Amino acid sequence: MIASTFGDGQVAYSILWFFLFFIEVWLAISIFIDIFRSHDLPGWAKAAWVIFVIALPLIGILAYFIFRGNQMRAHQIQASQAQADFARHWMAGRPSMADEISKLVDLKNGGVITEEEFERMKAHVISQAADTGSKP
Repeated sequence: MIASTFGDGQVAYSILWFFLFFIEVWLAISIFIDIFRSHDLPGWAKAAWVIFVIALPLIGILAYFIFRGNQMRAHQIQASQAQADFARHWMAGRPSMADEISKLVDLKNGGVITEEEFERMKAHVISQAADTGSKP
């Protein structure tokens, strides 16, 4: 009903304002994330920035980018490096499928496990690797 009364220009104008509002909310959320991630800001400064961004959104967002934009970028870089380090550490602790199968071959050749146990364990390793997407 409302759409039938709107002209093409009014619809485009409404879409523009919607996306501008969406961008403002997105920037405010990213600023809140950075405020609470900042270890260099004391508690009262964090509270002041939050109140400033909520009370005067456009001015608060622009002021935060002007005064703390460099620290915000540094925090983003630190967070991405921490995620990459965690992923590298997590993947380094996991043996590859080829390593596990070679250990099973050594156990079979050493007489520790039988041929049937070897085949069963090898099938288990292969199915586990297929489930987790492990590299060979």
